[in-house]
Amino acid sequence: MQGKALPGFRDFYPEDLTLRNHIFATWRSVAARYGFEEYDGPPLESLEMYTQKSGEEIVQQLYSFRDKGDREVALRPEMTPTLARMVAARVQALKKPIRWFSIPQLFRYERQQRGRLREHFQLNMDIIGEASPLADAELMAAAVDIMRALGLGPQDVRLRVSDRRLLKALLATRGITETQLPVAFAVLDRSERVPKNVLEEMLRDAGYGKREMDAVFQVASLPGEGALGAGGEAAEPLRQAVAALEAMGLGEFVSIDLTVVRGLAYYTGIVWELFDAQKALRAIAGGGRYDALLNLPALGFGMGDVVLGELLKERGVTPKASIELGAFLIAVGGEDMPWVLKLAHALRERGIAVEYGLRHTGVRKQLELAAARAAPRAVIIGPEERQAGLAVVRDLKAGTEAKVPLDKLLNGYFD
Repeated sequence: MQGKALPGFRDFYPEDLTLRNHIFATWRSVAARYGFEEYDGPPLESLEMYTQKSGEEIVQQLYSFRDKGDREVALRPEMTPTLARMVAARVQALKKPIRWFSIPQLFRYERQQRGRLREHFQLNMDIIGEASPLADAELMAAAVDIMRALGLGPQDVRLRVSDRRLLKALLATRGITETQLPVAFAVLDRSERVPKNVLEEMLRDAGYGKREMDAVFQVASLPGEGALGAGGEAAEPLRQAVAALEAMGLGEFVSIDLTVVRGLAYYTGIVWELFDAQKALRAIAGGGRYDALLNLPALGFGMGDVVLGELLKERGVTPKASIELGAFLIAVGGEDMPWVLKLAHALRERGIAVEYGLRHTGVRKQLELAAARAAPRAVIIGPEERQAGLAVVRDLKAGTEAKVPLDKLLNGYFD
């Protein structure tokens, strides 16, 4: 059968799956170090669960259909509604703060572009039931430590942090009213990607005068320290969160950036995004506080595997092959094969990856196969070796070889 994967979907060949598994293992390792428990939910949910949160317009971005039970359902485009449903079902019994993480596969029917497909895997980490800015710092630190665990440093990635409460206060002191805030937030959010004349047109269409327009662009250009200094009490949560990151030794990753707003309307406090330092890619991760969504203090972030995988490839820090053989075993003659099988099984029981030819051929052909499989050494057994209880171990890189007792092969030789 010929063909290819659907647009926006991926086949994972062994080398691709090696990278995905490496990312997943790092996500799980760091989440566990931070005391988070893993959960999961169904990939298919009620369509209403998503339209209630994001409006009917989101249907155009979903893989949705009517199932055989005449229910309107959708493949999950995000994990937060599932999390909210699960927490609400046991909210009284769950010990607060809840520290959960998940690695769902998500689906959105949208235009493909670099770093965005129609399916991807995403790490979600959330803290529910804690209002302290230290919780915000905790999640940001986890995201940074994932980068560090993957071999990336402050020269590779930057954490850009803001706070919607601070933005609201800074805009209010410059005459921006509550009803004008949504458009101001939208302009700030797009200020790096959209030409200024287009943003000015957006503001004019919303009834902004020149003074209000200048106020929005002035806030966008405020440096970090200036924003904290001018924000008064509204800047305190962000000040505490950034100070906590500095106390952890992660300050060199952090920049205060008031153009970070996050597009989703449910964010209520600190918001942040993690980018490659050159800003050549889409955001690696993003999140913030969404206290109003669950009627509980809540915050979280998502980190997708697509952009992260691209960045790791660009930086040359991807893992090696999925399987690293300890040795390739070679039988000189057909009568030597039972000894090879016995040795292979004994080595595998000791956790050593080995392979051998499944059809007997000459030694030369077997050595070629060993090289093709990138085995570091070949273990050769023939009649003389069997009689002496030995094997010839050939280093396939150096070209050297030595005779090694079989019992030594089974006891620490490959360590």
